[in-house]
This record gives sequence, structure tokens and C-alpha cells, in this order.
Amino acid sequence: MTSRRSRSPQDKKALSYLLDRRNCYGENAKSSRKAIPFRKTRENRESRRKAAQDLSLLPRLDEVSEAVTESSVRHDVYRVGGWQKVADASLRDHVKMQDKRRERRDRAV
Repeated sequence: MTSRRSRSPQDKKALSYLLDRRNCYGENAKSSRKAIPFRKTRENRESRRKAAQDLSLLPRLDEVSEAVTESSVRHDVYRVGGWQKVADASLRDHVKMQDKRRERRDRAV
């Protein structure tokens, strides 16, 4: 059994500041539980709708356009550059922002 090096409280705190995250987007933090699945669902729906529209045009297209359309549908071209989740800020950055706000507020008073 390998023995792990025990960390000092200062090391634990530094590691916590690096790894812990805070939601500082400005919205209600609990709304992300519903908003993220909704956005993913909407993105999937849009992709399927665009693919279905393109596939419905296939009988009226020439061979070259038909091949390009089939390829783009097969490779899911519509998803490229779509909606993506944004990572929360690290605790270190979040605390820095809070300190800056506190300084500005104290100077204004």
C-alpha cells in the first residue's frame, strides 16, 4: 500500500482555490439545471429539423447537390459551432472579483 503525502492546511486551501468553481454568470444558479437540458434539446431539435428539410429536397436536386446534401446530413454539419456550456469561474478568480467590487464600493462611500 502506498502512503500518500499528507497536505498542509495551506496546500489544501491553495488546491481548493484552483479546483473549486463558482457560478458567476449572473443568473439564478439553480436555473442551470433546467436551462442546460433545454438548450441541448433545442439544439438537437434544430439540427434534426434542418436535416429533414434538406432531405425533403433530395428528389428535386441534381446528383452533385444531392451528394453534398447527403454528406452534410450524415456528418451533422449543422451542429458545428452550436451552443456550448461555459465553465464556471474558479474560486480564486471569483474571490478576486469580489474583492475588486468591495474595493470599488468602499471607495464610493
